[in-house]
Amino acid sequence: FDPDFVRQRVRLIRWDGDQHRAEDIRSLLVEAARYGAVDPGGQVTDGPVPAHGSRARQCQNLVVVAVKPQDIDALLAEVGGKFTPEQTVLSVAAAIPTARIERRVGADVPVVRAMPNAPATVHEGVAGICAGSHAQREHLERAEEVLRAVGGVVEVPEEYMDAVTAVSGSGPAYFALLAEAMIEAGILLGLSREVSTQLVVQTMLGTAKLLRDEGMHPVELREAVTSPGGTTTRAIRELEQAGVRAAFLNAINAAMER
Repeated sequence: FDPDFVRQRVRLIRWDGDQHRAEDIRSLLVEAARYGAVDPGGQVTDGPVPAHGSRARQCQNLVVVAVKPQDIDALLAEVGGKFTPEQTVLSVAAAIPTARIERRVGADVPVVRAMPNAPATVHEGVAGICAGSHAQREHLERAEEVLRAVGGVVEVPEEYMDAVTAVSGSGPAYFALLAEAMIEAGILLGLSREVSTQLVVQTMLGTAKLLRDEGMHPVELREAVTSPGGTTTRAIRELEQAGVRAAFLNAINAAMER
């Protein structure tokens, strides 16, 4: 990650995000602010769009639009006509298609849509990203370079962005709910809350590292831990009989349809 890229090329248009869903966006903006690019408090940066003065050619390359979905039309009515085709508009407004933004900005302005998630606050997030009709490879790469400051990036066709939101955008809440249930189970078994929390959190972290860093398939890892007739086998049977797998499938599908 090159901090000069953020310092020179990122401009924030507006930050009006939901505090409970958009700490990931704030992390991206704070990362930029660390190098003097934006104000993480979140209002329009000084100067028109594109930027004025000697830094104009540098600062105008990437514009991050961070706004509540219900406010994006009003925002673009205010500033949309000031964008130029030399800029890349990176929208992190949830559920807003690139076509809706393109209709409200100048002709041929490249728009890239992204969906980050909450672990971006600790630089372990992941963002789904897609290109609008005018965005080329260079525009995607420009947006990806900034997003990689706070985690990984996966590129998908726009038709799958709602699925990205349901899986990874909402995903931290699913893991938090699972952690909450496991911690409570440990307490019921006599462990202190502190010990139970430490066991569960470290187990989740270590499991994620095995899956990511060692490239283990989830089935492979589960089978490695599950011995025939053992304690884990009995626990997994209870989870399957309770319909946990189906519940996750239904929950994520409901999140996408929302």
